Amino acid sequence: MSENEITSEVIRCSIEVHKELGPGLLESIYEECLIQELIYNDIKVLNQVSLPVYYKGNQIDTKLRLDLLIEESVIVEVKSVKEFDPVHTAQIMSYLKLTDLRVGLLINFNVLQLKSGLKRIVNGF
Repeated sequence: MSENEITSEVIRCSIEVHKELGPGLLESIYEECLIQELIYNDIKVLNQVSLPVYYKGNQIDTKLRLDLLIEESVIVEVKSVKEFDPVHTAQIMSYLKLTDLRVGLLINFNVLQLKSGLKRIVNGF
């Protein structure tokens, strides 16, 4: 699948989760339900993927983790917040740079309509 096809499938699955649960729950609940929905749809997903961080050539001890890595090419960060903050975009941009991946999705489930809680970020665009 291309990155565009992957993001479309993730968004479709996210909409299904949001229809089922609605807003107002914890991020961890949405993340777990989205994982299940992706698996139901035969989409490869890894969760809480450890991300090594290097500083001046040395790996530092860190607990940096990606919420979801889809098909080994798209990062998804799950949120349940009032609204996106610029730090959320900075976070996923940093993840994209550290992994050398091109596309990430921020998904905020704490909205009335999920389309207002979606943000696609492209590294190097």
